[in-house]
Amino acid sequence: MTTTSLRAASLPARLAVFAGDIKIHHTVFAMPWALLAAALAGHTYRGSLTAGKIGLIVLCMVTARTVAMSSNRLLDIDLDARNPRTAGRPLPSGRLSPRFVAAMLILCCIGFIATTAAFQFFYRNPWPLVLATPVLAFLSAYPLLKRFSRLCHYYLGAALALSPVCAWVAIAARLDWPPILMFLAVLSWTAGFDILYACQDYDADVACGAFSIPAKLGIAPALWISRGTHLVSAAAIVLLGVFVPDFRWFFAFAAAAAVLLLIVEQAMVKPTNLSRINVAFFTVNGIISLVLGTAGILDLCLR
Repeated sequence: MTTTSLRAASLPARLAVFAGDIKIHHTVFAMPWALLAAALAGHTYRGSLTAGKIGLIVLCMVTARTVAMSSNRLLDIDLDARNPRTAGRPLPSGRLSPRFVAAMLILCCIGFIATTAAFQFFYRNPWPLVLATPVLAFLSAYPLLKRFSRLCHYYLGAALALSPVCAWVAIAARLDWPPILMFLAVLSWTAGFDILYACQDYDADVACGAFSIPAKLGIAPALWISRGTHLVSAAAIVLLGVFVPDFRWFFAFAAAAAVLLLIVEQAMVKPTNLSRINVAFFTVNGIISLVLGTAGILDLCLR
């Protein structure tokens, strides 16, 4: 599609391309953790959980992730254009204009801040609004890290791990240790699979000078770092099941399944065979998040 035809395209068509580019369905990675944290906070502080708050959390999750992905696409236009795997994305290929993506980013920033303000207006909880701008800034800065730090994978993990922390604060208006343990679990889980995902961009990252762990250390050492990072995540998930008394058998079985799936994920990717990275990244991790979130909520509902 040429630039001229792009500008003549209908708004629904551009929105469809945009939604496909930022992969709305990948919200499945963080959403179950946010809902689990909200449910646990509501169970811990009786009467604090309402349907309205859940709806606001979902809106915050969708708008915040859209801001993060839009920022990623805008800041990485040049890098994406130089990478054969990403050169066909809408921005580097010209199917979407930077102006359109920037407009979506601004609209979602406004939507996110307005949604956090609703917690103050309807529920007298000022913390979501107070933290809204710092959270958006943190989420949007991820693409910059790969320019100068191999810790970019862990920064991305921290960005995703904010979801259970923010959801807890939105419900309880305070911070306790369960969401901090969730933060550790999600951070290390995300960083581990992002290192795996970065292995397929080894050649492009080396050529561009990007600071990914595979590009700086090599694919084989990167896989070992990913395994160690996932070991930390597995430990945090198990500790969450042990030390949160509201989690019972459902979460225990889910935690065991998550650990097994992490082992399977690591076994699927080898230095000499990266062909199953997409299955390991998308399918396995989506199952891990859904299983843990659903099992934890079931345990809470049955208490």
